Amino acid sequence: MVGREAGRFITFEGIDGAGKSSHIDSLAAAFRRQGKTVTVTREPGGTPLAEKLRTLLLNDSMDPLTESLLVFAGRRDHLRCVIEPALARGEIVLCDRFTDATFAYQGGGRGFDVKVLSILERITQVNIALGPEKIRDPDLTLWFDLAPEMAAARLADARTPDRFESQPVEFFRRVRQGYADRELAASQRFVRLDAGHTRDAVWSQLVGALVKRGWLSAESADMAAEKTS
Repeated sequence: MVGREAGRFITFEGIDGAGKSSHIDSLAAAFRRQGKTVTVTREPGGTPLAEKLRTLLLNDSMDPLTESLLVFAGRRDHLRCVIEPALARGEIVLCDRFTDATFAYQGGGRGFDVKVLSILERITQVNIALGPEKIRDPDLTLWFDLAPEMAAARLADARTPDRFESQPVEFFRRVRQGYADRELAASQRFVRLDAGHTRDAVWSQLVGALVKRGWLSAESADMAAEKTS
């Protein structure tokens, strides 16, 4: 009996305004053109419970520890109910933010103790399939890196800002450094995309990284980009 093809877990990271979300549907379409089953999800959120926690996180005042506990509580439910089952079925999971965002926003932006975040990460992200010694990390993290000043300009007229989006530029400088620290610690799974370019140029960077890994054909990517542009 031929074994089921392993799923892939790809996360999209970056500060608010970096433009990452606009590429998720295009990548999902490209994978589907190759016959893949794709689950698109997000954090905070991804399950009914985690979406309720998302509403609290984005709107209610709380300290960094409470933020972190809520984020990881939602993440545990997300992993258990959505991410792990999809990967077990051999699907590709595209997630708008994951644990790197917690280290960047709560750790970098809020200045919360990253040692505590690491403990919560180990407790929450036990790989259900592989056992208690394995942590569920993404197979690939696409980091849409953008100067905070440019991100703020993009967000200025986009929508009413939530509790995080309304933070000052200095907050996002710390968040960006938090992402840089995570990239340094896990460079093998990170791909840094220069998000200061046009959407098409950023998409080309993204596609190039996936084609290089043999995960995506350039033809599927081109057709998906035309359909979703």
